[in-house]
Amino acid sequence: MATAMRARQALFPIGMTLAGLASFSVMDGVMKAAAIAVGAYAALFWRNVFGALLMTPVWVTVRRRQGGGWLPRAAILRLHLARSALAGVMATLFFWGTVHTPLAEAMALSFIAPLIALFLAAAFLGESIARRAIGGSVMALAGVGVIAAGKFGAHHSAAAVQGMIAILVSAVLYAMNLVLQRRQAQVAGPDEIAFFQSLFIALLFAPGAWWLGIWPDRDQAALIGVGAVLAVVSLMLIGWAYARAEAQVLVPLEYTAFIWAALVGWLMFGEAVTWRTLAGVVLIVAGCLVAISTRTVPGDNGQPTPA
Repeated sequence: MATAMRARQALFPIGMTLAGLASFSVMDGVMKAAAIAVGAYAALFWRNVFGALLMTPVWVTVRRRQGGGWLPRAAILRLHLARSALAGVMATLFFWGTVHTPLAEAMALSFIAPLIALFLAAAFLGESIARRAIGGSVMALAGVGVIAAGKFGAHHSAAAVQGMIAILVSAVLYAMNLVLQRRQAQVAGPDEIAFFQSLFIALLFAPGAWWLGIWPDRDQAALIGVGAVLAVVSLMLIGWAYARAEAQVLVPLEYTAFIWAALVGWLMFGEAVTWRTLAGVVLIVAGCLVAISTRTVPGDNGQPTPA
């Protein structure tokens, strides 16, 4: 009975993560449309302004109910600021890249992030890299090569190549974001994460918005507003899930985003998924799963034990 209850409880974070990733993928499509209309910088700035306005009454209500202070501890505030700065640059590069790259293809290229996170952990945390991680890396890089090869043909523009490079750089930053995401979720609630990330990105982008923050018209504002709602919902769902499950359980679920990205790209922009993209995503996902596999089973204490 207790085992069945633990199994059901373990499914909740997985379900919340899947819902959050679906919301994020739809938001990517909405933000691609907004970036085409007003530019990636302006779209991201206004989305976070709307997100901060949306989350302010939620944050005030929660803090009043909990009876806590309006600001978290300085160490947690620095963590929010660090992830916001990282997420801001990461998202700008990604949305700029999607203007010149099909959404499903952009999502496929971003899937190398969990693999990069392995090597970042080795570099900064002193973790050893297993032989299977190296093999998986080669497989995933082959997948990137398959997708990238199509970008250098005569029928592709320089902007398509630049878009691909922007998305790959964004993937490196996203790998760092994955590390911060788990740490942040352990010390802050989902409402706090969503509020401060929206607020800090808006503040960090505000100086540049004087020149780049094009004032959206009514239709563009509605589009960005929808993106803000989807982003806030995603942040809260995923923040809730990462506070209750290990990253190694939830990170592989990132690959389900490809399904949603392909669907959104087809419905909103008429983007067909090519065989080259499918072959590339299979190699990337397979390589990442090989690299991050732990070969463990749950022990009696709920922690992984050698199989």
